[in-house]
Amino acid sequence: MGSMMMNVKDLPANAKQRALMQVREVTLRYPSRTGGMFTALDRVSMDVQDGEFAVIVGPSGCGKSSLLYLTAGLNEPTSGEIAVDGQVVHGPGADRGMVFQGYTLFPWLTVRQNIEFGLKRRGLPVEQRRELVEHYLAEVNLKPFADHYPKQLSGGMMQRVAIARALANEPRILLMDEPFGALDSQTRHQMQRLLLRVWEHSKKTVVFVTHDIDEAVLLGDRIFVMGARPGRIKEVLTVPLPRPRQPGIEMEPAFIAVKRRILDLLRDDLHDEE
Repeated sequence: MGSMMMNVKDLPANAKQRALMQVREVTLRYPSRTGGMFTALDRVSMDVQDGEFAVIVGPSGCGKSSLLYLTAGLNEPTSGEIAVDGQVVHGPGADRGMVFQGYTLFPWLTVRQNIEFGLKRRGLPVEQRRELVEHYLAEVNLKPFADHYPKQLSGGMMQRVAIARALANEPRILLMDEPFGALDSQTRHQMQRLLLRVWEHSKKTVVFVTHDIDEAVLLGDRIFVMGARPGRIKEVLTVPLPRPRQPGIEMEPAFIAVKRRILDLLRDDLHDEE
């Protein structure tokens, strides 16, 4: 198992220089209900490489989503900094696309119009908008539903629209906060496969938050395992599985070994609280 484990501090210097996303000693504190200060994240550091599919996994309340929101610029760290493509994050930006667990679609717009929304705001020419929308409609298998409204779609289809909308804006990095958490098991599996296929085509840098260990191993190049109270990176695991990820890969010994290591780390966290 040793070959799978890597601490962020052990990354070679040239890898750090190539990192598209850099998190440096990030701490997040906010007032608690009891009047004190609650530490959600404690000196978190991590690097995500250009084109990498990075997954953050950990128990509920460990700060996974908080870290993603900081990267999106929707909140400010108490200390430390986050940089994307060498630029320190101080607020939302077009270089970062966000997909939430909720579908966050505009109900008064059609599928096509939802995907096109950000492109119109950026002032792209009509023909360029049309080409991008058509491309991503095809990528997420929604061309027959292009003129439907969100209320006419299933949960999985709405999340496909949200992914297409985020990708159509061509961000440098795609941030995904448990995007399949509200879906039933079968739909979730279908969405995982669709996301893998779309990622293989785009090679977009992805930071994906989940509490589902199987999902983390299936999707990720590297997995950042977080511990709770306060949130911190306990270990970074490299997933030694070939791409594209084939059906049935969940039964492979390497898959099971990574899953077992994550479970051990999370169990250690539970024992620490006893």
